[in-house]
Amino acid sequence: MALNIEAKKAIVAEVSEVAASACSAVAAEYRGLTVGQMTALRVKSREAGVYLRVIKNSLARRAIEGTDFECMQDGLTGPLVLAFSQEDPGAAARVISDFTKENDKLVVRLVSVGGQMLDAGEIDRLAKMPTKDQAISMVMSCMLQPVEKLARTLNEIPTKVTRCVAAVRDEKQSA
Repeated sequence: MALNIEAKKAIVAEVSEVAASACSAVAAEYRGLTVGQMTALRVKSREAGVYLRVIKNSLARRAIEGTDFECMQDGLTGPLVLAFSQEDPGAAARVISDFTKENDKLVVRLVSVGGQMLDAGEIDRLAKMPTKDQAISMVMSCMLQPVEKLARTLNEIPTKVTRCVAAVRDEKQSA
């Protein structure tokens, strides 16, 4: 079904709004996927908080104009599905990367983070990035280690004194 001009404007506005607030974007060629596989991909992306959209390339070019993902315009050719990460930069990469392991017909074409184009092979590196919660827990564990070490060191002093007193007591009792 052909879209009228108002529907096209609405789609461009929606995708443009999402792209303006997104952290990263992945474009993958979906040629050869069944409807069931595409539905499964949409479900996984919805669960991960990823905006996924199949859109005509001419409309996609207009939608990403003036956003950080303008660098993707030249690569928008063929049947592509666009995935935008809203909160976590690695979320779209994780969803697409996990899905490509199960379905080899989904081929990653473009990856962009923070206005920079990455090689399509670097999607795994982006997918392995820690989430915000994981990064916070890593920083907190680094901050906690010196405090724990200090507490153990301070606790060792009375323990050594107790052992010395016990050793002296045992020596006097045996003599």
